[in-house]
Amino acid sequence: MKNNKRRDFIKLSGLAGAGILSGMMLGPIEAMGVGKNSKTYNQRFNMHGYAAPKLETVRIGFIGVGSRGSGTLERFARVEGVDIKAVSDIVPKRVKDGIDSVKSYGHKPVAYSDSQDSWKELCDRNDIDLVVISTPWDLHTPMALYAMEQGKHVGVEVPAAKTVEECWELVETSERTKKHCMMLANSDYGDFAITTLNMSREGFFGEIIHGEGAYIHDRVSNPNRWTRNENNDNWFSYRPWRLDENVNRNGNLYPTHPFGPISHIMNINCGDQMDYLVSTSSDDFTMGPMMKEIASKDDYFEKYVGKNFRGNMNVTTIRTKKGRTIMLQHDISSPRPNVRFNIISGTKGVAQAYPNPPRIATSHDGWLSQEEFDVLAEQYKPEISKRVGDIAKEIGGHGGVDTMMAWRLIDCLRNGIPLDMDVYDAAASSCISPLSEWSVANRSNSIDVPDFTSGQWKTNKPGMDISLEKGGTTKLI
Repeated sequence: MKNNKRRDFIKLSGLAGAGILSGMMLGPIEAMGVGKNSKTYNQRFNMHGYAAPKLETVRIGFIGVGSRGSGTLERFARVEGVDIKAVSDIVPKRVKDGIDSVKSYGHKPVAYSDSQDSWKELCDRNDIDLVVISTPWDLHTPMALYAMEQGKHVGVEVPAAKTVEECWELVETSERTKKHCMMLANSDYGDFAITTLNMSREGFFGEIIHGEGAYIHDRVSNPNRWTRNENNDNWFSYRPWRLDENVNRNGNLYPTHPFGPISHIMNINCGDQMDYLVSTSSDDFTMGPMMKEIASKDDYFEKYVGKNFRGNMNVTTIRTKKGRTIMLQHDISSPRPNVRFNIISGTKGVAQAYPNPPRIATSHDGWLSQEEFDVLAEQYKPEISKRVGDIAKEIGGHGGVDTMMAWRLIDCLRNGIPLDMDVYDAAASSCISPLSEWSVANRSNSIDVPDFTSGQWKTNKPGMDISLEKGGTTKLI
């Protein structure tokens, strides 16, 4: 194995050479966990392509069954070969409702909600193979680490980590325990994402040059997001932790959805690798004023008045080792239509997902007609869509992508084959946020992206088996 020198982000050679190191804001570096990884790291075991022992039945414990976790629980319950053993949440009613929701599928999970640490009792059980984590972001890494230490595979909601140090901890623990740590990035299984991935692998776009994606969701202007009711089940009031994530953090706070599909097309971690990024944020023009307006009607929000909210729009640009570029945007606080994975551009063609309907072009002459697009979409429809696409959409979850993701994770574990996404994908996708925060805090200076594969990206084979060359035998109920 080769030694991989972790970047010492405080002593960036490029910035030192430019003569501007002395002007850096060292406080944000420490806060973001960016400058803590200067030691040499020896990869213990390459988890990319690793096939864990086959599990005929996948016994699962769920941590966090609130708004997101409740749907996740029900979707996994619909997958053949699953036995839901335990459910944990700090709110007992959520646990009860979650257990009730899966009884009709034959599951009889045990409840864990007696204390803040009840989730550890779930992880300590000897009859659980996989722990699925759908909790606030701060808890993702600590829970995933503990679960792997107890001999469990992990499926963790996005982002898998909030700091670069946490990313390294996930990598190290997964390699040492030989337990999978998959970030549950549902957008990676979107229709347009996997169809264009298949087109790319078949050479339709030629050599890939550039990709664009965004998480643009208007989470602010709709007053229903803020209206608290008896059950506290609206966006920011039900999940105040998510509102808190927008305070004193300025960067691309949610890059995982747009980055995932692009990373598979560009073979990040298995043929190419991110080299460095730069990030720029606008000022905040909406969140601060909104707090004043809402606090005048509900004193619950008074504590947010005058807080330092992140800029409305963040633009992060990444360059890869092979000279490709990626642009990622983040904006949940201005009235713009939804955008996720958006553009993939190559030497022979381009595909664009938004605005709807999706489009494809092969020259400057313009976009292909809808009829031509439909023919290509059917021609390059991957086997995974043919096999489970329709039933996944019937079950639901963001148009079926949640169900497809749950199905494929279980299918891989039951067949004893590599997962579509591994811990290196989780780390690469998650580290973009803290690195972007550092760049924004330092006048958009560039910062190196760590290589969590320890150089193995040069020889790793592409994952994301959308052709179902292996597995694909599990059914949806």
